[in-house]
Amino acid sequence: YPRTILDFERRFSSEKACRDYLSYLRWPAGFECPRCGCPESWAASRDRIVCRGCRHQCSVTAGTIFQDTRKPLQLWFRAVWHVTSQKNGASAAHIQQLLGLGSYGTAWTWLHKLRRAMVRPGRDLLCGRVEIDETFISGEETSKKGRKRVTKALVIIAAEENGRAIGRIRMARIPDRSRRSLHEFICSNIEPGSTIHTDGCAAYGGLRELGYRHAASVLLGKRKDAATRLLPRVHRVASLVKRWLMGTHQGAVANEYLDYYLDEFTFRFNRRASASRGKLFYRLLQQAVQIAPVPLKELLQHAGDKKPIHNILGSVESIG
Repeated sequence: YPRTILDFERRFSSEKACRDYLSYLRWPAGFECPRCGCPESWAASRDRIVCRGCRHQCSVTAGTIFQDTRKPLQLWFRAVWHVTSQKNGASAAHIQQLLGLGSYGTAWTWLHKLRRAMVRPGRDLLCGRVEIDETFISGEETSKKGRKRVTKALVIIAAEENGRAIGRIRMARIPDRSRRSLHEFICSNIEPGSTIHTDGCAAYGGLRELGYRHAASVLLGKRKDAATRLLPRVHRVASLVKRWLMGTHQGAVANEYLDYYLDEFTFRFNRRASASRGKLFYRLLQQAVQIAPVPLKELLQHAGDKKPIHNILGSVESIG
């Protein structure tokens, strides 16, 4: 992977170089037909690859988040480099300006596709002793009359205890503080046998039946920082993610898309100790070729989101 911006520009100075790199990441042991698994192929026109076994035609971008893009891969690579090389990431407006994209919607779509690639398929669950608590994060919603209003989303945070430090984290938006919502998050993100450290909320009861150890610490006294002192890691993470949303994205994050921003923050936080930003570039592209295509309409299909596409992004025709 490239170590510096000069190294990046030298290595990816052509479309062919970008395609060859994606091919290496997608098929590190050599080409394998996605239909029959045959390792033999020949190159055809328009960057197509033809399988010698079943004659299936594909390309290095087919079946990935880059499928059907009308923009050069060099622009995509520059977007990925900028997103991963900046400590706090980038907003859609910044990416649009940086790359000279004609549409804000294109930048918005690219970033949301990349955020989906930030969740590695089959990623390891948290383990050991894990702090868990919930927090409210302010977001935006659009009323039926088209007016923006500030609302709050309930977010659950899990952070591994690594001595006095924070290990890996997981976050998700949940509908409520019910036992069902809390348990679903825990089972999806934390390895059985781990110790779950929570406050005294009764909804966390029953974790032992699910195969977890449960350490509940009841808040005593009325000090304002009592909860922070009790569960310092999750409260530190909550503070950081709120600051990041307000600083990088100016707090203009709709609740229906909040989970994807939380995924981006998690991706960055869990790799904060990486010695090279270029490695984050490598990891994100590596995961991007494992993620299925995400059409624009799918990006906008959320529960309760009935707004026409052009109301959100402008002209669909300008998005590539």
